[in-house]
Amino acid sequence: MPEGHSVHRIARQFARNFVGREVAASSPQGRFAEGAALLNGREALAAKAVGKQMFVEFDGDLWLHVHLGLYGAWDFAGEILVDPTIASANGRMGQTNQRGTDLGDRVMDAAGENSLTSIGAPRRTRVHVRMSEQTRGLDDEGEQWPPPVVGQVRLRLLTELTCADLRGPTKCEVQSTDEMLRTIARLGPDPLVGDPEEGEERFTQAVRRKRTAIGLLLMDQSVVSGIGNVYRAELLFRARLNPHTPGKDVPEEVVRGLWRDWVGLLKTGVETGQMMTMDGLDPEDYRKAMASRDDRHWVYHRGLPCRVCGTSIVVEEAAGRKLYWCPSCQA
Repeated sequence: MPEGHSVHRIARQFARNFVGREVAASSPQGRFAEGAALLNGREALAAKAVGKQMFVEFDGDLWLHVHLGLYGAWDFAGEILVDPTIASANGRMGQTNQRGTDLGDRVMDAAGENSLTSIGAPRRTRVHVRMSEQTRGLDDEGEQWPPPVVGQVRLRLLTELTCADLRGPTKCEVQSTDEMLRTIARLGPDPLVGDPEEGEERFTQAVRRKRTAIGLLLMDQSVVSGIGNVYRAELLFRARLNPHTPGKDVPEEVVRGLWRDWVGLLKTGVETGQMMTMDGLDPEDYRKAMASRDDRHWVYHRGLPCRVCGTSIVVEEAAGRKLYWCPSCQA
């Protein structure tokens, strides 16, 4: 399932490429035909993410609310302006974010960071070139525009330059402003939404009053927004915290440390597009980690001994999801 960093990246792509433009909306699959009809021909006014939920505002007091869930993904085509605050954001964005990234010819600076993050001006990336009248529906590379519908597209949003196709979401609905605000009110704090210090207080109070295991609380989107299976495992390991510890038994300073670590990891995830959770890597190891998930996590999905102590990583079921942790480092 896409975690918080992926959804923030997608929202920023919508803000860059759809906001301020009239949008044609359709439901090629047919399952969102009524909702698409409500949005069709309206101007997109804003786009934002809160945890794993994305909201796009349209004129007429309408909001598109999307939760990708386990199988959802957005596919972008056309002329895409990449938000300067993120390393790259063209092509497929969604559940595929967990696969390794082909670094290709990307330039990496001395610190191993993707150099696009340091460029202030937008970068124009062509995935498909917009058609001209002379080509009768084909772009100058012979590709059709708008691109043909492939698979079960729940929602297609289209401007003159950019196409976004949504497939397989858990939630896709049109809301009023009041309904959108009620949805957000049910969510826990997100470090990139509102005041992080207020978010820290909300998170700390929510955790410290519950007997639920901290490993479950971190996945509870009413406690904290955006954390999924990967970040849950990595945050707990980085804190050397047993996932079965009741929230109320976790020392306050440790709870606050979890939040502050989440603030940093989320920002890194938005900038790079990867859940980089290992610190202190040299440039070559950073390159490897950015290219391969197995090289950028401490315990998640690790079928090898703990990187720190050599103990076998435990994999168990926790509320229907796999939980990875080291029984020695996190005793």
